[in-house]
Amino acid sequence: MNKPVLVVNGLTVCRETYLAVHDVSFAVQPGMDTAIVGPNGAGKSTLVQAVLGILPRQSGEVFVLGHALSARGYLPAEVRQHIAYLPQNFLFDRRIPLAVSELVALGWDRVGPQLPWMGGQARHRAVRAALTQVEAWHLRNQRVSSLSGGETKRVLLAYCLVRPRSLLILDEAQAGLDALGGAEFYRLLYQLKREQGWTILQISHDLDMVRRSCDRVLCLNRTLLCQGTPDHTLTTENLVLAYGSEFFRYRHSC
Repeated sequence: MNKPVLVVNGLTVCRETYLAVHDVSFAVQPGMDTAIVGPNGAGKSTLVQAVLGILPRQSGEVFVLGHALSARGYLPAEVRQHIAYLPQNFLFDRRIPLAVSELVALGWDRVGPQLPWMGGQARHRAVRAALTQVEAWHLRNQRVSSLSGGETKRVLLAYCLVRPRSLLILDEAQAGLDALGGAEFYRLLYQLKREQGWTILQISHDLDMVRRSCDRVLCLNRTLLCQGTPDHTLTTENLVLAYGSEFFRYRHSC
């Protein structure tokens, strides 16, 4: 059996004096699409950011591709280059005249200094291939600040594609998109998942999408309430436990 891409053991994270995530353990298997669901304030983004080493953890262990995340959030460059992260909101100074192709190229450059033969042409080919795969090559010379929400999401996927990745982590990928834009994003995401063999860990509020598309679900409200397949996890009892009875009645009446 293949080793898990991600293993989390007993993870506890505080935000200032607030216990945001308590004693969470799970594993993500290769090629699986795992969703983290739960109400606002449940610690979903905190969990993901701690796994990435963006936030410090109070206790617990994180292993990515068999390598331990250090207490300071460090992973070797050869491991980190196999991880791509799409945050909920892509924030940058919109006054910076950054072109789409330049943003995607940062995904190539961020790994570190390259050998001379790996520069120039190889970089250009990788950027072109990535933008072509997300149907955005025609946007290459546009400023990032001029893109629509859907175009921005596609360009960020190209950023993930410019080098081979093993683990793609998404924090509410549909944020800022209307229903049509969200559907188009997920069509492209799952097409690329099949082609690239990505393992996905994603935060989502779209329980219908999770039920249809994901392999496993982590139901979180500061602690891990349950985990398993969508059919096993997204039951009435578990949803009431996570979100409360008022939330469930509201969804049921819509």
